[in-house]
Amino acid sequence: MGCVSEERWFYSAQMISTHTVLEEEETTKEAVKVEDFAGSKSKKQQPGELRLERVFPVYAVGVVSEPDPNLVASVAKSGCKPGDPIWDAVGEEAKLEAEKEPILSSFLYASILSHHCLEQALAFVLANRLQNPTLLATQLLDIFSDVIMHDRGIQRSIRHDIQAFKDRDPSCLSYCSALLYLKGYHSLQTHRVAHALWNQGRKVLASALQSRVSEVFGVDIHPAAKIGEGILLDHATGIVIGETAVVGDRVSLMQGVTLGGTGKEIGDRHPKVGQGALIGASATILGNIRIGEGAMIAAGALVLKDVPPHSMVAGIPAKVIGYVDEQDPSLTMKHDASREFFEYIAARSSGGRSSEMIGPRENGGTSRDAQVET
Repeated sequence: MGCVSEERWFYSAQMISTHTVLEEEETTKEAVKVEDFAGSKSKKQQPGELRLERVFPVYAVGVVSEPDPNLVASVAKSGCKPGDPIWDAVGEEAKLEAEKEPILSSFLYASILSHHCLEQALAFVLANRLQNPTLLATQLLDIFSDVIMHDRGIQRSIRHDIQAFKDRDPSCLSYCSALLYLKGYHSLQTHRVAHALWNQGRKVLASALQSRVSEVFGVDIHPAAKIGEGILLDHATGIVIGETAVVGDRVSLMQGVTLGGTGKEIGDRHPKVGQGALIGASATILGNIRIGEGAMIAAGALVLKDVPPHSMVAGIPAKVIGYVDEQDPSLTMKHDASREFFEYIAARSSGGRSSEMIGPRENGGTSRDAQVET
């Protein structure tokens, strides 16, 4: 009950192919000057040549990668329209998986191989993950497709997010596995659709999607919350993000993280997380406070005050225990406590000084010299 039969999978896959695909700009007939990908002198664009603005930027460890110069030549020679590198990778991976596991071939065909863009495949996957007997997969498919296919911001974000999962989660085997199996990715993309619906005034429908995500994935993100791009929700179980919370670009959140309020106050009452921050498992951040860019919140910390940029905080309540060298610790995912931190905790528990000097790691770790606040 509530499962989609193989015939329904096939029917839905065929139906989605009739939806409108991304509108593509017509290739200009006049020669225009464009910057050479390799940084050489400008040259005239030839018919069929790839244009920079038509390429979705792809994060490689948090930095936007330059498009492959060879791609320009290949497109010009073939006369084909430029492809989407992430979608191309998803398709190739799905084909290989179908060969390795024939029992999954129908599933992979319906979910990926029958579609011709990432947006359509994602809408199909989300619809079938979240459907129930009274909220049908076909209804959800229409909702997701309509929003995603007409929102360029979401189209860009779903690519940055899937790259983040692939780069930062060691257990993420491929783009294909992130798209099909990772509930953190599914929760995040459903939120993006719900957020768009919320901003359109369709708050009841947005709340219904939030409710289904909470039931199915155990993730509760208010549709009004603002979340940037290149986000990783690792494991995702138990993540709670409140209505007025703001999460910057390239942030990584582990399981059990709460970005909540402190009571029944109304208005702006939830945390604001700067870009590149790394928030450890089961960390709780409460109130309208700011987590600085590139900050690291240790697992289990209770944060009630502003956190300086590029600082490391831990404890209940959380205190600054050091500083990090990385610009964006969310990209390296090094969130283990240093040896100096444990020495500091031991000193405090045995009646040591009220403040200790946190020195750099012997092996070039993430701590810089910093006076620990107590």
